[in-house]
Amino acid sequence: MNKIEHIGIAVKDLDKSNQLFASLFGETHYKIEEVASEGVKTSFFKTGPNKIELLEATKPDSPIAKFIEKKGEGIHHIAFAVEDIYSEIKRLKEEGFTVLNETPKEGADNKLVAFLHPKTTNSVLIELCQEKPKN
Repeated sequence: MNKIEHIGIAVKDLDKSNQLFASLFGETHYKIEEVASEGVKTSFFKTGPNKIELLEATKPDSPIAKFIEKKGEGIHHIAFAVEDIYSEIKRLKEEGFTVLNETPKEGADNKLVAFLHPKTTNSVLIELCQEKPKN
């Protein structure tokens, strides 16, 4: 893993949260994107070299909706940038981590993503991110 790619924060209202974080960071988000397959709408902020992803549920049965229902708004995951997501998934499985999706899926911000189960990472949902190859 190269670096923290972003920190994901689950929010109930993306518009209100965009205003809140724009005030906090002193600048507006640089991208809003919907990932229909995951039932989520995302918004990205840059603060220095770091990125923050706000996540709002678009379906009541989406992972973000379930997270907010169970735990409320707050940090949902920490994402790490990887060079080769396939070899990283293999390596982490061999190390004993539970991978939630063994085949990477398309995520927001032009990424391929895979998640590690929080039961194997001290209750922290870990996302692996690889920039999608350019065609």
